[in-house]
Amino acid sequence: MKLNQIMLHQLKLPLKKPYRVSFRTYTELEPILVEIHGDNGAVGWGEAYIPAGSTAETTDSGWQFCREHGEALLGKTASEARVVLDSAVAHAPFAATAMLTALAMLERHPVLNVAEEARVPLLVPVSGKTIPEINDEVERLLAEGYRTLKVKVGWGVDEDLARVSAVQKAARGRASITMDANRGYDQAQGCRFASSLNPESIALFEQPCGADAWDANAAVAKVSTVPLMLDESIKSIDDIDRAAMVPGVKFVKLKLKRIGGIDRAVAAMERARQVGLDICLGDGVATELLCWVEACTGRTFLRRAGDMNGFLKPVTRLFKEPLAFDAGSIVLKPGFWPELDLQAVKAHELRREQFSPVAVS
Repeated sequence: MKLNQIMLHQLKLPLKKPYRVSFRTYTELEPILVEIHGDNGAVGWGEAYIPAGSTAETTDSGWQFCREHGEALLGKTASEARVVLDSAVAHAPFAATAMLTALAMLERHPVLNVAEEARVPLLVPVSGKTIPEINDEVERLLAEGYRTLKVKVGWGVDEDLARVSAVQKAARGRASITMDANRGYDQAQGCRFASSLNPESIALFEQPCGADAWDANAAVAKVSTVPLMLDESIKSIDDIDRAAMVPGVKFVKLKLKRIGGIDRAVAAMERARQVGLDICLGDGVATELLCWVEACTGRTFLRRAGDMNGFLKPVTRLFKEPLAFDAGSIVLKPGFWPELDLQAVKAHELRREQFSPVAVS
């Protein structure tokens, strides 16, 4: 199969409510969508949102990468295109993954073909700040079927400890709790927070310090009352092997756009199992396109709730038939294959570019 049209779309999708993490507050998502058409009529879509501060890549560098490769890959076979993109993952994983995922969908990658219904439980962030807000929110989330609650931390140690304690008291053992600092602490803050936690109902503490701050994260893991999970630190199988050697690190968090697509994610999850690490997968700032791909990819590996909940945050969904969701879980239905709502895509476009035989002649 040859690639006979490649289209790029960058969208702006307002969120239902602000999404606050340690390094910013999101009010919209601005993903890059890659649309690839084969000469057999097949269409594949891929996605990457590149939040400022989360990687060396930027939205503009990702767009430029997709522009350059959109023009260069036109007319090549899917196999030839995949070789080119695989070689680019090391220096542009987010943008390369968007194009690799579109190729995977174009070729109907086996991971995306669901033969039997599968339910992928999701974790859910608790956004309330005051005790009454937290109590009401936790009761609502439990009633909706969620059984893993995520508390964002990384601002101030005392404030963060108080919020975690309030969520624990509100949940009363009815849900597992995770915490994510999104690299917001330095070593001293991370150690004070992690060593002060009451471990009751807490499953893990995610990424206290910087992505490359291995010594600081190891110091936090050493004193933590709960297991640590590394997220932004994990970009390759070598990083998984390194994490397995850190006492107190029991989990790794993977994102397709950071690890480099479906095949690398599967290899990474297999390796994590081999070295005794448990796995979380998913992107909290993604549309249902990437969340569907991640749910399909992780469904046979995950033993805990996934983090592919980004599709629930924007006001607008992008699938004509929305991704099924019930009682806190993505429901992967047999034979489901998404079709993008092109009117919704167009309505939220910031920019687009098209590469086709006519466009480049």
